[in-house]
This record gives sequence, C-alpha cells and structure tokens, in this order.
Amino acid sequence: MSATAVETTRRRWPVIVGAVLIQLCLGAIYAWSVFTPALRDAGWSNVETQVVFSTGLATFAVVMVLAGRRLPVWGPRRLALSGGIVLGMGYVIAAIGGGSSFWSVLLGVGVIGGAGIGLAYVVPIAVGMRWFPDHKGMITGVAVAGFGFGALGWVKLAGSWGELINGIGLAGTFVVYGVLFSVLVSAGSTVMEMPPAGWAPAGFVPEQSAGEGGENYQPRQMLRTPQFHLISLTFAVSAGAGLMAIGLMKLYPIEALMDNGLSTVEASAIAGTAMAVFFSLANGAGRIIWGLLSDRLGRKRSVIIMTATQGLFLFLFVAMAGSQWSLYLAATLIGFNFGGNFALFPALTADEFGNAAVGQNYPWVFLSYGAGGIIFPVLGGWLGDVGNFPLAFAICGTACIVGALASAVVYPPHLDEAEKPFSVHGFFHNAHLFDHERAAS
Repeated sequence: MSATAVETTRRRWPVIVGAVLIQLCLGAIYAWSVFTPALRDAGWSNVETQVVFSTGLATFAVVMVLAGRRLPVWGPRRLALSGGIVLGMGYVIAAIGGGSSFWSVLLGVGVIGGAGIGLAYVVPIAVGMRWFPDHKGMITGVAVAGFGFGALGWVKLAGSWGELINGIGLAGTFVVYGVLFSVLVSAGSTVMEMPPAGWAPAGFVPEQSAGEGGENYQPRQMLRTPQFHLISLTFAVSAGAGLMAIGLMKLYPIEALMDNGLSTVEASAIAGTAMAVFFSLANGAGRIIWGLLSDRLGRKRSVIIMTATQGLFLFLFVAMAGSQWSLYLAATLIGFNFGGNFALFPALTADEFGNAAVGQNYPWVFLSYGAGGIIFPVLGGWLGDVGNFPLAFAICGTACIVGALASAVVYPPHLDEAEKPFSVHGFFHNAHLFDHERAAS
C-alpha cells in the first residue's frame, strides 16, 4: 500500500469520534422528559409537553428527507455544521419568556431544534458508511449509540448530576444547552468529509448484491421497489412497538406491581428504574452490539431475528411486568432490540440500494419511524385508557412478527426491475430464485 493510501486510511478513524460527538448532541430530543416537571410546575398541561416532543420528532423526520437531498450539494461538513447551529439557535430561542412560554419553546425546541437534528442526523451515518464499507453495521451502531447515550447524559446534566434547572432555571439551561450543541456539533463536523472517489480499505471486496455491487439507486427508483416498502413496514412496526413500550414502560408495570402487593411509591420507583436505567442502557448497547452482529450474520438475517424476538418479548412483557427482576429483564430485552433498529436499518438500506446513495435514501426509510411513532403509542395510550394494556402489547407483538416475515422475503433489487410495473407474482418468483442461487453458491 502506498504512503498516500495509508494516509487516506488513517483519515477514517477520526470520523468515528466526530460521528459520536455529533450524535451525542442530537440525542437531546430524547432528553425532553427532564424539562417536563418544571414546565408543569409553570402551568403547562401534559398535552402541551407532549406537543413539543411530538413536533420535534415530526420535524426531525421531515427535515431529514430534505437534508438527504442537500447532502450532495452542500457536502457533509457544511450540512452537519448547519444542523448544529440551527439546533443550538432553537434552544436559545426557547429561553425567551423565561423558558416557560409555550410558543417560544414549541418554536425553539420543537420546530427549529427538530430541524437542526434532521439536518445533521444523516451526515455521520452516510460519511461513516463510505469510510467503513467493510464494517457498515459497526460504524452505524457506534454513531447512533451516541444518539441513545447522549439523551442520558443531557438528562443527568440538567437534573441530578449538574442540577442546571434547579441552579439557573429553565431559560438558563436552554441557553447553556444551545451553546454546547452548537460548539460540539461544529467540532464534530470538521472531520465529516467523504473519502476520495473509488477509495476502499485494503483487501475489501464487496459482496455482489445490488447495492454493494455498484447499483446505487436514486430515491425515485428506490421508492418504486417492493423492497423499500417491505423494509419500511418492518421499521415502522419494530420502532413503533418500541416507542409504545417506552410510553407504557412505567404506566403498566405500576399497575401490575401494585396488583402483586407493592405500594404506589415502591411500584413507581421500580418502574422508573426499569425505564431510566435498564431500558435506556440496553437501548444504547443494542445499537452497537446489533451493528457488530449484523456484520457477521448479515443485515437481513439480523433484522429478522431482532424483529421476531421483539415480538416474543412484547408478548411476554405482560407476564413479566408484575415482578421487579423480571420487569428489569423485560425492559432490558425490549430496549436492546429497540436500539438495534437504528443500527440495522441504515445499513440494510445501504446493502439494498447502494452505499453511495444512503444519505439520500435512508431518510425516506426513516419516515416509517415517524409513522410507527404516531400509530403505536397512540394505540397503546387509547387501550390503556380503557384498561386493556395487555391487548396493546399483544397487537404490537403480532405486528413485529409480521414485520419479521416481511423482511424474510426481501432480496437485493435490480435497477431494471425498478423501472417496471410491480408484480406480486414476479416479486416472489425473483425472491425464490435469489434464495435458491444463494443456497447453491
């Protein structure tokens, strides 16, 4: 290997640091719960707190599609830098009115902050996969783990570790967070650049699937394939079920634990620990471990296993929620699989539709996360209101099994198929041929 090639290869390792740094800040959206008690004390309703959170998630998903389209034009460094500045600006705007004005916070955190996350989120994933085509699952898992673990850090900084809210108030905390987000994302963006055209790690030979074989789909071509819709269906039910579990992870276990003789205080403490510690840590770890596993097992197989076992865990959760240690185990298992979604689906999108185009294509797949995040939590909340939490978990468990079956029939697409009218018979015939050829080889 020439000295130039060695120097180029060395440039990929700082990308990991930059990716984690960026995603640690973007994970602030999942730290929103740390602000809600102070906002309720300031006169907010529960609905108002959830409107800000839901607006942030929706804006994040929609702007991410627009960011994917701008990535080839602006370049990854400029796009990530823009996201960090917009995110930081949003939190500073939220401080107007003492940090407790509904419209200022909705605009700042929900709309502007969500847009900043959407602008920057896809950059570490797209850049990381281009530098690590030999370890796509690993690099994606490490990058998005920052998103998961970052939420825990920002919660603790504002709360029990840093006591920022108690010390400087909501407005001061929003300003501090806004400045930190802008500075840290800007620092991470300095190493966000694509490798030279045609570069690959020494000894790397891509598998001959559609994406890895060189067929890079444009979004309009990808949207015409049944593979896109099957992958999106699986992502929607798997992520949506996990988001429903997040919403009910404390409410239902409190009821189940109290039915087994615990006091309200004891049940609340145990359920809170299950969510804040076991689920959260497993969520972050699952992003890394599922990414690493998928590099060995293959993306499709990993998605099938993850989604099918998630369905099983959701069915078992009702029986496990009434005992402290079985609840902790259930929260760990469900959180572990929930985190895996964010490592596996970007890498699967790259496998199926091309490594070079993942920055433009994955945002479209990610929209299914938004859809699942609306449907399943609302369903779970409604069934909880009518006293039927078990049915909510059973429906989500069944949906995950359906999602696993949908992934099982996905095979690498071909560009000529994307230009033809879709045929159900033709799709399953080609899927059968692909599996037969792969078995024969």
